[in-house]
Amino acid sequence: MEQPARFRDVYEMYSDMVYNLCLNYLQNREDAEEATQDVFVKVHSKLSTFRSDSSLKTWVYRIAVNHCLDMVKSGRRLWWRTLLSLGTGVDRAEFARFDHPGVQLEDREALELLYRRINNLPEQQKTAIILRYLEDLSPPEIAEIMSLSVKAVESLLQRGKMKLQG
Repeated sequence: MEQPARFRDVYEMYSDMVYNLCLNYLQNREDAEEATQDVFVKVHSKLSTFRSDSSLKTWVYRIAVNHCLDMVKSGRRLWWRTLLSLGTGVDRAEFARFDHPGVQLEDREALELLYRRINNLPEQQKTAIILRYLEDLSPPEIAEIMSLSVKAVESLLQRGKMKLQG
């Protein structure tokens, strides 16, 4: 299959998955749309180097997770850093950036609290929690994406759940 047709197929198969993952990391539609575009630019430029060491889905997930983490670290997500510095008190103006489609108004506060807690998790716990509970991936799939053992993923999930409940 020629690369342009293959890229189109990859985009059609995984664009919704990537957008949802980006939305779960970034919690804002505009940022998720931008990140999705960036991820597929990377996928397009690196598609010829894909070696089938893992599934195509896992490879795309890995690119998307790494891109979202890079966005957060780079400061392009300044509001997110501000949110983290607030600790448990939340300035409602900061959540003007929280723009998750499909969230009904009455569920918004509960979801904001959940995302605030997820955002406060260490990076690997956050990734494991998002992939398991928001993306509905199995621990073996998460292990492959994160390049960890299944046991390590299960440990991250357990510790992350404990921190979310506490």
